[in-house]
Parts: sequence; C-alpha cells; structure tokens
Amino acid sequence: MLNIRKDFPYLKSKELDSIIYFDNASTSQKPYQVIEAISNYYAYHNAPVHRGIYSKSEQATTLYEESRETVSKFIGADKDEIIFTKGTTEGINFIAQSWASYNLKPGDEIIISKLEHHSNILPWIRLMQEKDIVLKYIPITNNFELDYKAYTKLLSNKTKLVSITSCSNAVGSITDLDFIIKHAKVYNAKVLVDAAQTIGHRDFNLKNLNIDFLAFSGHKILGPTAIGVLYISKDMQKEVRPYQLGGGMVLDVNDYDFISLNPPNCYQAGTPAIAQAIGLSQAIKYISDNIDYDLLKKHESALCAYLIQELSKFDHIKILGPKDQLSNSGHIVSFVSTLYHPHDIAFYLDQFNIAVRAGNHCAQPLFKNIGINGSVRASFYIYNTFEEVETLVKALNKLFRK
Repeated sequence: MLNIRKDFPYLKSKELDSIIYFDNASTSQKPYQVIEAISNYYAYHNAPVHRGIYSKSEQATTLYEESRETVSKFIGADKDEIIFTKGTTEGINFIAQSWASYNLKPGDEIIISKLEHHSNILPWIRLMQEKDIVLKYIPITNNFELDYKAYTKLLSNKTKLVSITSCSNAVGSITDLDFIIKHAKVYNAKVLVDAAQTIGHRDFNLKNLNIDFLAFSGHKILGPTAIGVLYISKDMQKEVRPYQLGGGMVLDVNDYDFISLNPPNCYQAGTPAIAQAIGLSQAIKYISDNIDYDLLKKHESALCAYLIQELSKFDHIKILGPKDQLSNSGHIVSFVSTLYHPHDIAFYLDQFNIAVRAGNHCAQPLFKNIGINGSVRASFYIYNTFEEVETLVKALNKLFRK
C-alpha cells in the first residue's frame, strides 16, 4: 500500500518540503484521482442536476447519482438510503432536528458517551434544553474505554435513541458497536452511529449492523471537504421530515401546501454539492482499488504500537487511550506531557515539518472529565510510513532530553 504515496501531491510538494502528515483524524490528503475528478466535472460537465432538459445536465445528473450508488455499495446500503450532507456534523444535526425534535417528548431519554465529539453532544444538549429531553452519558473506564456495564444500567423503556461514536477522535478508543446495538434494541431504541473515524479504516457493512442512522465525512477518507453521507434506513424514513425546504425536493407546490418527492430527494433541498459528491465517489473507488483492510489495520496499528512503545519510555508522558487496543487495531495515539503544553509540542514538531494536532479535539467534556486541558494527537492513514514515525520519535527525543 505504501506505493500509493506517489498519488498524493501534498506529500511530495516542494513547497511543503516533504511534510510528515499525522493529522488524518482531522482530514486526509487527496490523491490525484480525486482532484482530477473534481476538476474534470467543472471543466467538462458543469451543469445543474435533475432539472435541466439538455444533455450536459443529464450527464451531470448521471455522474451525481452514480456517486450515490458508489457510496451505497461501499457501506452496504440501498441507494435511496443515502443522503448527501456537508459532513458528519450536519448528518447528526439533521437527525436531531428532523427526527428527534418531532418524535421525542419530555422525559424521553437519549444516551451518548463521554467519548463523543462536540458534533454528537451539542445537538442533544439543545434538544434537552428545548424539549426537556433527558440526556445520559456512558462513562469511561480508567483505560479510556466505554463502561459497557454502566451502559446497560442506563438503558430503560424511556431510552429512545443511542447516539454513539464508532471510534473516539480524541483518544482512539474503538466502540463495541455490536454490544451497543444489541442492548439498545432490547428497548426498541433507535441507534445513530458517528462513523467519521471508522469509514475508510475498516470494512464497514451496514448489512451486518441493525442501526437506524449513520453519518460520516468525505474529507476524512481521501475525498473533498463539504461533502458527507447520512444513512437513514428505509424503515425510519417515514418518521424523518425533510431537513431543509426549497427547490429540488418538491413534487408539487401551491400557495399553502406542498408535496415532497420520495427519499432521498426530499432530504436534499437546493443545488447539491455535485463536484464534491463526484470527488467522494472517486475517493471511495480509490480506497476500494488500493486498500486491503486487514493489511491497513496491521499497518496503522503497528505505527501506533511503535509510537506507544517509544513514548512509554518517558515518565512525564501519559498516553490517553487503551494502549493494548490501539497497538492491535488503532490509528490514533494521543498523549500529554507534564513538561510541555500540547501546543508547544506541536509547534516544536512543526519545525521538523511534522504535522500533529494539539488541543481538546472538539471533545471538551472528555478532557474535563479526566482533568486535562488537551493532548497531542498523532493519527495515521494509508500513506504514513514507519520511517515517518521514527522521525517523529527522534524529534520528541531531542525535545524531551534537552
């Protein structure tokens, strides 16, 4: 897989002086194939979709809908269950506003976890404030994993939704989705999965998961920004109202009423992100053609294991996350030092053209819970190499042994 580095202009740009990019949990780099697909659309196929009665519009519509088909096959869904969004954040807000706000009543309960990204916290806090919904959190263990026993005790007949991350973006902990889903369904609760940190790293087939909603972002899996995917199961679509209203999602309108199109079109008002959807489709094709998920898992976890091994040599370093799990199946290593602020470490590493993330990673409740302001996070993907991690380790050794 490492031969694919030649396909990523960002990684070999002279202007960037061979950057070592370890901020993949935030966004991934894009191969030439994705960049060219977007450029070709604007150069040769730029036209509105669905409504133009001329050949170029029909070509654009075909490309756009083929992108939806590509996504649906990639995650094991039906084409009509795929809604294009701006990203995971919009997908979760979509369900909060268009399903939960209309179907939940005061006293109903939503369960999330202490590992969540703000995008899977804030929409539910607002709903709690506006609708008097009860919001419950699954606690974490000392090893930064979900407390699954505590989770089972939170569930009740009042539980209407469990909204859970498949992998923590802050510390890399991986959720046992089978356990979460199995116990939620005992109480007929709906399940929403934030798969932003899982899609593109592991084989993810919805045919094997009994969930109702799923959201992920295209820019984290080699695709462009401003495009994401929301899966709404066919069984749930009758309960989910259109998120926005306007052109492109209606069948008929009169002065005082309207009739929506069938899903997925009723959920996508206005001119969609056509080029971005085409770019996402090409990213998925690239992944499908170039990635063996078993090999990717071994590769990413080996990078994690080596970095964890080296960081563990320093008494002032604390690794945030389940070290054994990360060393076997992770792609994120998050750590703190009692000697240096995370921002200072990240600034120092930038002098060596090493890009890491420092801060609370949009997970403030988690860091407040463990009494830490933030961390340094190195996150890996298909194009990262063992040599790059060695360079990171050498730079950290130089800093820590000053």
